[in-house]
Amino acid sequence: MTTSFKMDIEAIMRQLPHRYPFLLVDRVLECVPGKYIHAIKNVTFNEPFFPGHFPHRPVMPGVMIIEALAQAAGILAFKTVGVVPDTETRFYFVAIDNARFRKPVEPGDQILLKATLKRAFKGIWKFSGVAEVEGAEVASCELMVAPETRVSEPKAIVREGGLG
Repeated sequence: MTTSFKMDIEAIMRQLPHRYPFLLVDRVLECVPGKYIHAIKNVTFNEPFFPGHFPHRPVMPGVMIIEALAQAAGILAFKTVGVVPDTETRFYFVAIDNARFRKPVEPGDQILLKATLKRAFKGIWKFSGVAEVEGAEVASCELMVAPETRVSEPKAIVREGGLG
């Protein structure tokens, strides 16, 4: 039996490095590690992107919806491997495929973020994501993320007679 759990904003902030204005997950309704996550983003008129993104009819940018899905997927990935990230832990997008935007998201909407783990192989994680408002799909995509890999500085080879 797989155990599901919920998370409030304090638990989310321990799990994700993002902070205002870029933390886009407000609550986790259900998370089953290794399988899926359902989370919420409450969209308010005070979002920093609304004054410049169609000021006379504020619409949430689609890339921000995809980012919210990615953050939900990030929580799922960290919970799946049992890792609490630290300041050195980073995951980056390596692909966003088949992104579709079906309906505008406006202030007052509550987005249900659904991410499902499709596979994890050699450090690459693939998820499918769907965002819904009031039961209607507003966006969907496939996401791939990978951990940061640091390339070490090349070491000088010391030979007899000096560097070479």
